[in-house]
Amino acid sequence: MSYLYLTAAILFEVCGTTCMKLSEGFTRVLPSILIFVFYGISFMFFTIALKKIDVSVGYAIWAGLGVAMISFIGFVGFHEQMTLVKLMSIALIIIGVVGLHLSTNAH
Repeated sequence: MSYLYLTAAILFEVCGTTCMKLSEGFTRVLPSILIFVFYGISFMFFTIALKKIDVSVGYAIWAGLGVAMISFIGFVGFHEQMTLVKLMSIALIIIGVVGLHLSTNAH
């Protein structure tokens, strides 16, 4: 169940970050408000998830998958450049997250 909370935290964090871009520097009201709503919900779910997940693993998954998802949204939704170096870097983040998760399960 903790990983469901972590998944929700990641999704709401990605929504909040996307709203940062959509707010155009806090010049658009609704996306500006939604930044705080989505981040508040994200932190709530993340806090609940950390009851059962090691903070090092939880934060790595939260940050790593958030970066990967935001990179994809930037590429598809905002037409940002996706280079081979970016793709390789995202792959390394995901490998690191998997490694942390596996090291925790080994104990």
